[in-house]
Amino acid sequence: MTDRKRELAANLAKVEERIAAACAAAGRAREEVTLIVVTKTYPAGDVRLLSELGVRHVAENKDQDAAPKAAECAELPLRWHFVGQLQTNKVRSVVGYADVVQSVDRARLVTALSKEAVRAGREVGCLLQVALDAGASERGERGGVAPGGVEELAAQVAGSPGLRLDGLMTVAPLTGEYAGRQREAFGRLMDLSTDLRRAHPAANMVSAGMSADLEDAVAAGATHVRVGTAVLGVRPRLG
Repeated sequence: MTDRKRELAANLAKVEERIAAACAAAGRAREEVTLIVVTKTYPAGDVRLLSELGVRHVAENKDQDAAPKAAECAELPLRWHFVGQLQTNKVRSVVGYADVVQSVDRARLVTALSKEAVRAGREVGCLLQVALDAGASERGERGGVAPGGVEELAAQVAGSPGLRLDGLMTVAPLTGEYAGRQREAFGRLMDLSTDLRRAHPAANMVSAGMSADLEDAVAAGATHVRVGTAVLGVRPRLG
């Protein structure tokens, strides 16, 4: 085993312990929470090692990094999640490899995703990114639809060919009433998920929590946590 593989295995074991402990504390089964490893800025070689170590879900946030990496790892048994703010001019490329787009936050993006999914003959899962720092109608500073816009956008996704409404995603807000209150923020997302599932019962995926706050997300009821640094290490500085 290489040094890097040994390092990743040790980090994965620590994250696994944290998730298991958080599930136990919340009275949840460990199987209820899926780990997504965020591999942004790290090479395809690391993705390959993670796959060998049993990881099945990886996430990227920039198409220019993700597209060649996904192509290089195309034969691996992985589900690729796109988690970054997505411009419509990148949609065709992203639809080529992403199994799930977790950052759906506006009608124009839904239209573009549907068009390219149909063209590619694929079904793409969609999570609505909810901006808990947004006011009644604006988008959050890091993207996302305001809570009041979830119902309308969900209906658009559900009615769009080539797309599957899978659920909701959020990033813990840096500003607003939930700043520094991750557990309350994730609890609010769970309330929105409950509302969403009344109209769309299959849209039961809730993606929340990262390296620093995954315990809060699991306590609130998240089904998926997105962990990068705790598995791969501190990201190298770019530029």
